[in-house]
Amino acid sequence: MALIHAEPMPALPPLPRIALALLAVLPLALAAEMPLQLTPLDYRERLLANGLTVLSLEDHRSPTVAVQVWYRVGAKDDPPGRSGFAHLFEHLMFKRTRHLAAEQFDRLTEDVGGENNAGTSDDGTQYLDTVPSGHLERLLWAEAERLQHLEVDADSFRSERAVVQEEFRQTVLTPPYGRLEHLLQQLSWQRHPYRRPTIGSIEDLDAAGLADVRSFHTTYYRPDNAALVVSGDFDPAQLDRWVDRHFGAIPRPATVIPRVTVTEPPRTEDRRSTVRLPQVPLPALAISWLAPPAGSPDAAALRIAEMLLSGGRSSRLHQTLVERQPLAQEVSFRYDALADGGLCSLVAVVAGGGSLARLERAALAALRRLADAPIAAAEIDKARTLLLTEQLKARETVDGRATALGEAWLLTGRAGHANDELPALLAVTAADVQRVVREVLLQGHRTTLEYRRAGSEVPRKDRR
Repeated sequence: MALIHAEPMPALPPLPRIALALLAVLPLALAAEMPLQLTPLDYRERLLANGLTVLSLEDHRSPTVAVQVWYRVGAKDDPPGRSGFAHLFEHLMFKRTRHLAAEQFDRLTEDVGGENNAGTSDDGTQYLDTVPSGHLERLLWAEAERLQHLEVDADSFRSERAVVQEEFRQTVLTPPYGRLEHLLQQLSWQRHPYRRPTIGSIEDLDAAGLADVRSFHTTYYRPDNAALVVSGDFDPAQLDRWVDRHFGAIPRPATVIPRVTVTEPPRTEDRRSTVRLPQVPLPALAISWLAPPAGSPDAAALRIAEMLLSGGRSSRLHQTLVERQPLAQEVSFRYDALADGGLCSLVAVVAGGGSLARLERAALAALRRLADAPIAAAEIDKARTLLLTEQLKARETVDGRATALGEAWLLTGRAGHANDELPALLAVTAADVQRVVREVLLQGHRTTLEYRRAGSEVPRKDRR
């Protein structure tokens, strides 16, 4: 018998500053007088006897429905010597099953005016469908079918492996800076399998065989390792019957799901590497810091810091390093919130004729100013407004609401975390931002990667 659990809705404080419909056009002074009414995601959660988590959010504003399946298997779970395997498997899930022809998901979605997609991250793999609500049961059946009855033959395996390898060539090997963040990820993590990039390597993909595919599906594609998320125009009682009909009978394997148990050790020193490649037009700099995970109380403050530093042309790093001096051709700062830990990274390409050493000093000085100098309330409000606008806009769609629940479930183990994120952003103060910048970026040890053209000498002004 299925267990039903309703996540309690947290009491939300009144959210000042903005009205969603006017976010893009109102000046901050006027918007501050208009309260924002935010309704939490009123979802329902069921746990089937076979371990499948079912998250549903009823909404009849549009005659459409999103059907998503989130699996707790990502790049960090790739078998040893098989980096890129979770990503490869994402492609294979669109091939033939016992009762579906290869690529038939396109027919079930696109041919009725809907769409489908999928993605692989470090922590998980998700399959995303949006269709007119009259096709809901068909999509539930199809997702259950490829969970239980995927059939991969040698031809499908070889063709999809070739597709992924070509994707690696196009995104990593061909662009002049394609290897930069790929290499930074490998250098940033010492023990945790986050150090293996999601896309993997051509050599590891070549080493994989058909037996590896079948073993991977058996190991990780099981109901107790998945969350089914349904959002949109449906009848809850009917949805329960359909879910029970198509997913309830899928057996729960007796084997234990392998989990990553490696803990990344704290950094004890700064580290620096230099990579030289022939196709680098201008030197580039990449710096990373270990950071708190997605469920951390400090995640919201890091999001605000990310927006202050790199949220568009008016952001601090762009203004300081690109517009005013200029030292960089382009610059970005990112906080990646992962399930087992986070990573902050700064990437900048030197402006023509500029100095990499001077760029690095100026970038670190910008971080120190953020931590030490007073931050104007208007600057915090602007960053907060941009983040809220982005998230609220996404949650206006059935697939956006489903994604918010699925991502929260994947990264924190609790779908209700989706209802904590926006109030957390509203609660962040300038002192919170400065504290996390100081603790994570200034007090934390950094990994620095210099990315230079092969055969070029380091200019005298760049030598330390």
